[in-house]
Amino acid sequence: MEGLYPINSLSKNILVIILLFTSSITLISALEKTNVEFIRTSCGLTTYPTLCFNSLSTRAGAIQTSPKLLAQTALFVTLDTTRTTSSSMVKLSKVHGMAPLEVAAMEDCIELLSDSVYELKKSLDEMIRPGSKNPRLVMSDIQTWVSSALTDEDTCTEGFKNDTKMKSVVRGKIVNVAHLTSNALALINSYASLSR
Repeated sequence: MEGLYPINSLSKNILVIILLFTSSITLISALEKTNVEFIRTSCGLTTYPTLCFNSLSTRAGAIQTSPKLLAQTALFVTLDTTRTTSSSMVKLSKVHGMAPLEVAAMEDCIELLSDSVYELKKSLDEMIRPGSKNPRLVMSDIQTWVSSALTDEDTCTEGFKNDTKMKSVVRGKIVNVAHLTSNALALINSYASLSR
């Protein structure tokens, strides 16, 4: 006797589908956990690990466990944030009542952020381009450009020495960008060391 309720072929098929679906969800959940842990571990090597993890963990499915995709995504997030900050600085520069020195410092800062956007974009373009050049040379160029972007961002606040209020406002906007750039550079350096 098989039981009180015989299982027909339709019921068997439904049971198999439910089991496959449940197994798939478990597998996907395990992969997501692995991807997130990869990001957490990789971000542990950066100067600002919490910011790194928070800015990249939502993209764990796209990054998976690829150091290259992690570095590319960090560059993309940094570029996007730098563009937004640059636009914000342009709006801030139109505030009336700034002293001539502040205006000059703001113009310098906007130019430096523009340079930073250019260097980050060039780096990202080079990272996603299929390799036709010497990979070591390409990575060296990318590291140089991202390092230059970081220098530009750090230099941005230096012109506001005489106005602590404006320096504080500008610094508040630039710090996040500089920290993201620093993290992206660390992840790029980590990827470059693996690809040698």
